[in-house]
Amino acid sequence: MLTRRGFMGGSALALSVPARVRADTVQEVTIGALYPLSGASAQVGVDAKAAFATAADIVNTPHPGLDLPLAKGEGLPGLGGAKARLIYADHQGDPQKGRAEAERLITQEKVTALIGTYQSAVAAAVSQAAERHAIPFMSADNSSPSLHRRGLKYFFRAAAHDEMFSTVMFDFLDSLRKKGEKVETLALFYEDTIFGTDSSNIQRRLAGERGYKLVSDIKYRANTPSLATEVQQLKADNADVLMPTSYTADSILLVKTMSELGYRPKAIIAQSAGFADRAFLDAVGSKIENFITRGSFSLDLAQKRPSVAKVNELFKARSGKDLNDNTAREFMAMLVLADGINRAKSTEGSKIRDALAATNIPGSRTIMPWRKVVFEETGQNPDADPVLLQYSGGRFVTIFPEQVAVAKPVWPMSKS
Repeated sequence: MLTRRGFMGGSALALSVPARVRADTVQEVTIGALYPLSGASAQVGVDAKAAFATAADIVNTPHPGLDLPLAKGEGLPGLGGAKARLIYADHQGDPQKGRAEAERLITQEKVTALIGTYQSAVAAAVSQAAERHAIPFMSADNSSPSLHRRGLKYFFRAAAHDEMFSTVMFDFLDSLRKKGEKVETLALFYEDTIFGTDSSNIQRRLAGERGYKLVSDIKYRANTPSLATEVQQLKADNADVLMPTSYTADSILLVKTMSELGYRPKAIIAQSAGFADRAFLDAVGSKIENFITRGSFSLDLAQKRPSVAKVNELFKARSGKDLNDNTAREFMAMLVLADGINRAKSTEGSKIRDALAATNIPGSRTIMPWRKVVFEETGQNPDADPVLLQYSGGRFVTIFPEQVAVAKPVWPMSKS
């Protein structure tokens, strides 16, 4: 029986692998990064490039003050000091465009591995292309749980997925109930993509299991020009907690429409994505002061992990911004992928896959609140512990779980 750790690509897969140069002649290792670099989510792609450039700098040049994978030396020692180089492709948020660009990066650019992609629907298509060519795909910031449940051997995700994220949300709601807070009704609001439907399915199930009543269950068309009807329904239902799942443009439209129609929820717990984006916070953050989002990262983690502040300085020098939930995940995904390539001592896809499958990085050697980075046979890291963040006074602070919290939650976010 083939296992994830023991799997070696069969003849059909091996035939599709592009020719690779000998490991002992490698001067650089190319990694294909697929992101939206145009369209409504273009800023996400721009920020991701800064995160990857920061990670590549740490790999390629010595950073002795950082306790992170590959930070101490220069290049990839397992490949004679070869440097990591990223080649970017613009998928424009379109899964078919993503698939085509993945094929181009693999067959024409001869990349060693792929990383991406922000939108989960695009990741589904890109990872299938990578699988056909026996090329590792590192899911940097995609959160749909269905992605790692398709039996793929070359798919890896170091960060949490939406089932893990939603579970911590409901753990938080349960803790509020135990303290005497009135939390009985929920409103689900989600886009009609794999990201939205996966998130809503999990939250719907957890609501039933934990004894919460859904008074709104609204699916909307992604990138819609208007959300007036949907917001009017949310306002009429007036749930104790609004739980939205949206990307940036829709998140901004939602909050602006809420403001125009006079709807201010008692509390919001968001599925990150658009709600963690700097563009969203700059546009409408003040309109929903004290909203909560799930997350993988917060700058206040620097109190426990010194590398956080140092990496943030490097990232900010490139981008003019602080790290956020998305860019922190992208940064760590690149380091984890580079570490796997280094330990493989090869640019051959199957050897990199095996090295990634054997990953075991302590959480203390990351910038995340994770216990460690390991991969199950599905390619998922089960130890990527999520947190909840509250946006107060222009910044995010960690409020849950209590053992990592640096502030008590403001609840409800609105007294109106």
